[in-house]
Amino acid sequence: QVQLVESGGGLVQPGGSLRLSCAASGRIASVSTMGWYRQFPGKQRELVATITSGGSTNYGNFVKGRFTISRDNAKNTVFLEMNSLKPEDTAVYYCNYRWAIVDYWGQGTQVTVSA
Repeated sequence: QVQLVESGGGLVQPGGSLRLSCAASGRIASVSTMGWYRQFPGKQRELVATITSGGSTNYGNFVKGRFTISRDNAKNTVFLEMNSLKPEDTAVYYCNYRWAIVDYWGQGTQVTVSA
């Protein structure tokens, strides 16, 4: 089992920035993918960004250079730096840890972008 603890969500004004963190613990594999997904009410989760243990990244189409994902393998922690936030970025953001075909999810953290 893998446990994920997220932090860093909150309320921010349009154009502002937030940094999300997610620390993994438990049965951590040397090769894995960690990332962030978000979910709007009544919708399926969508990809925000992922990063492999080797540093390869993948971003959702909507990101357009506004977000940056990074990872500290020594601390089993993934970060999401979000800049130029828009009201339409308001959602619950979930941390994901994937090893082989197994997915683990964090509890979610609310990000609200509003004036």
